[in-house]
Amino acid sequence: MDGILSQDEINALLSGMDLSGGDTGSSAPVAEKSGVDETLLTDTEKDAIGEIANISMGSSATTLFSLVNRKVNITTPVVTLADWESVIEEYQKPCVFIQIRYTAGLDGSNIMVLRETDVKVITDLMMGGDGSNTDGELGELHLSAISEAMNQMMGAAATSMSTMLGKMIDISPPEASRIDLQDFSDGNDIASFLSGTFVKISFRMQIEELVDSTIMQLYPIDFAKSLYDTFISSQEPAPEPEPEPVPYVPPVVEMPQMQNPEPMAMQQPDMSQMGMGMAMPQMNMNPMGMMNMQMPQMNMGYAPMPNMNIQPAQFQSFNAAGNVMPGQENIELIMDVPLEVTVELGRTKKSIAEILDFAPGTIIELDKIAGEPIDVLVNGKFVAKGEVVVIEESFGIRVTEIIK
Repeated sequence: MDGILSQDEINALLSGMDLSGGDTGSSAPVAEKSGVDETLLTDTEKDAIGEIANISMGSSATTLFSLVNRKVNITTPVVTLADWESVIEEYQKPCVFIQIRYTAGLDGSNIMVLRETDVKVITDLMMGGDGSNTDGELGELHLSAISEAMNQMMGAAATSMSTMLGKMIDISPPEASRIDLQDFSDGNDIASFLSGTFVKISFRMQIEELVDSTIMQLYPIDFAKSLYDTFISSQEPAPEPEPEPVPYVPPVVEMPQMQNPEPMAMQQPDMSQMGMGMAMPQMNMNPMGMMNMQMPQMNMGYAPMPNMNIQPAQFQSFNAAGNVMPGQENIELIMDVPLEVTVELGRTKKSIAEILDFAPGTIIELDKIAGEPIDVLVNGKFVAKGEVVVIEESFGIRVTEIIK
């Protein structure tokens, strides 16, 4: 052969035919099919799940703001179907998987996926830092802190879902773990539903200039469908009962019996016996002998008041011994309220002149004697006494007495 293709060979290549005359099936290249079955979830179900996630994460962002004391912005979620391979492609570095299980209202679990750097920034902010202390490996301290943050965030999200779905929803404490996605051929070792197709909800999370990345929330397909069914049933108004028909009862009218009246002789009234302020009615007789009376119009200055029984109002006595309805206490409502703990070594008073004389090396004598227990205050209230200890390179307080 001279290396030049004939026209038939060129036409065969352009039309998808091999040189032997067999049909390859299509002129376009066949793309590899992924493991994602897009028919498992309809567009309507995706929109409803996205709406639920949007409201839930809005409450979570408010809670995270109170924990890190920084402005938190979480954008509108994007709901798609995914498999384990697509998750690995998006999250190449080690990341943190946080598993949340529902204990009331919903049956199932979901997984939050955060980047390792974002977890370090959030943990540093929760501990009072500025978010820049992200060096070193991710340890148990980081995992414990992010688990507590997610516990409060997803608890707030569960409260929002309870209001939206009209039923009580609660979660168990989240479990956080560091995962290197490249070490797993599939997600079955992490959660069974990750081995197939699942729902992926992506958010963009921003914490001022410190964090600007994507977080993911992974749902099983059956859990997403049950969440959609619950959402739809909660939006349908309850049917109003039809009123029972009231049978019609015609009114009973009694007709008066007519009798032939006999003519009556009318006596002229005595004007001297009538009140001078009253006009006499005009009376005449009709041909049938009936008396017609035309009463004049009377303009009275007031209407007579009926006899009314008026009594003084009586009120129940507000005695401390009265029946008081005991209120149902729920201490869980305030367990997450942060309190400021202050350890006071002692105090002293100085004049302005003495304070102006302060310089490096100046010693300020306090009112506490050496070795005397120091005071522990919570929100300014004296609650305990303790002694100073050293933990590695930090000072600590060992509580020795609780003030009742």
